[in-house]
Amino acid sequence: MAEVTDSGTLLRDRYGSDADDLALHLDEAGTIAGLLGHRSVRAFDSRPLAPATVDTLIAAAQSASTSSNLQSWSVVVIRDESRKSEVAALAGDQQFIRDAPLFLVFVADWARGAAISRGRGEAAEGIDYFDSTLVATIDAAIAAQNAVVAAESLGLGAVFVGAVRNHPDELAALLGLPHASYPVVGVAVGWPDEHRPARVKPRLPQSVVRHDESYAAASDDDLAVYDEALRLFNQSQGRTGGWLDAVVARVRSRSALHGRERLRGILSSRGLPSS
Repeated sequence: MAEVTDSGTLLRDRYGSDADDLALHLDEAGTIAGLLGHRSVRAFDSRPLAPATVDTLIAAAQSASTSSNLQSWSVVVIRDESRKSEVAALAGDQQFIRDAPLFLVFVADWARGAAISRGRGEAAEGIDYFDSTLVATIDAAIAAQNAVVAAESLGLGAVFVGAVRNHPDELAALLGLPHASYPVVGVAVGWPDEHRPARVKPRLPQSVVRHDESYAAASDDDLAVYDEALRLFNQSQGRTGGWLDAVVARVRSRSALHGRERLRGILSSRGLPSS
């Protein structure tokens, strides 16, 4: 939950500059302040999480919307230190995964649905199509977001880890994932290290991502303003570069995918051909 409840400060932190043209309605429960105050935490202290906390995060995840109530996702809860280290090695070798007391791997899971259908003597042809892969992936992602919001409301820190898709076949084998499933996203969760606090990272202005009634391309001026805001933020965190450079670095070559360019083929081999 965000400590700041002043709308002007929340908007300034979120957009990296004054946003006088925007207005916020803040609820008494602090939900909106918590959402605007989200920050990715990659530095955790050594305190463990209570079992009830883990139960709570999973219950929150299961309370997320799910397409047609099919609930085509699962989550692997990882707390064992050696298992976390193995997962980290396959997910970008990021130390914070090892440091976090809890790592959740959210899985797009049609294995359950396929087993139910085949158990009744029916086919499972429907899972072969792209929309089914998309449905399970979206379900898993929404569930993961609910878990993060719940974690932050308890004072915990969290960060999404897309690198679980760097080696999805090897990670699936490590976690014993069945045919017709794959790891969508990981979430590291723990108590934030007070000595290495995370800050709210500025986002693009609404003028770039918001399109009233019909789509309109972003202006170069708006992009340049944001690029400078993120450049200043990065400098405050000991990093260099802005947003425009990061976008180009991500899209100009498949090398930036770190193995994820193989994902379509791996999904097919795992029973999700996404036709």
